[in-house]
Amino acid sequence: MTKPQDYSKVLQDMVSAFPVDAAAMKDAYKNSAVLGEKMTKVALEAAEKSNDISSKWAKEAIAKFGELSKAKAEPADYTKAFSDFASSAAELTAENLAAFAEVAKKAQTETVELMLAAGKDFSEEATAAVKKATAEVQTAAKKAATAATTAAK
Repeated sequence: MTKPQDYSKVLQDMVSAFPVDAAAMKDAYKNSAVLGEKMTKVALEAAEKSNDISSKWAKEAIAKFGELSKAKAEPADYTKAFSDFASSAAELTAENLAAFAEVAKKAQTETVELMLAAGKDFSEEATAAVKKATAEVQTAAKKAATAATTAAK
């Protein structure tokens, strides 16, 4: 039987061949977590406000329906009650849909602002990382060139 290859050594060699700036990785994870926290806060606030709107809308609709279901003295009063109910239901719908739209608009605006800020931060961090990496490569190249020149003499 053949012995299966030990991939842990291969992975260790691959990881060591690509040096990683641990501080940069830590900062990236931290920034990602902070962005996630802020995005979650926006979503939770929108959900809470939407729930409040839905609850208020349901209570108002139930109250209006209660008025509709009351016994009336005249048959014409039923028609008027239903007409009033339909009118107030349409008004409630318009008001509450506008409230939902405001919640969505606010959540969208906050999300765009967060994403723009995160993009700006990421761009600045990437620029700094590239400058650092370039400097390290230039230093390593100079050392290698010096070592090669010294070895050639």
